[in-house]
Amino acid sequence: MYLVAILDWFSRYVVSWELDQTLEMGFVMQAVECALHKAKPDICNSDQGSQFTSPQYTQRLLAEGVRISMDGRGRAMDNIFTERLWRTVKYEEVYLQEYTSPRQARNSLTGYLDFYNYKRPHQSLGYQTPAQIYFQPQAAWEWSE
Repeated sequence: MYLVAILDWFSRYVVSWELDQTLEMGFVMQAVECALHKAKPDICNSDQGSQFTSPQYTQRLLAEGVRISMDGRGRAMDNIFTERLWRTVKYEEVYLQEYTSPRQARNSLTGYLDFYNYKRPHQSLGYQTPAQIYFQPQAAWEWSE
């Protein structure tokens, strides 16, 4: 199974995600469309996978006025927040489960990502959840030092 997620870097909120049994473009574009219906980012960052360099993906973002940023080859740290999400999902969900079907994987991941967004506090967010930060008015985005 392949998982793609559209993540708001500021809040770590998973805006949209999709799961598929193949690496074909359909599930990636579904995640993008869902995310664009919820919010339009100024910049969208991804790695250089074929799905993210395809004309279908890049043209869709450019049509919305979204600037595209791609990680440098071999530079996983450029995409650190997404890499941390993958690590968290693997260690707190996937490695603890024995999915017997794609449906079970999807249902279990749905529950986990809901927990991740709305109930799991993040130290880097002052022990708030991603949803608490994502849905705050922009004026409240001041961090105490």
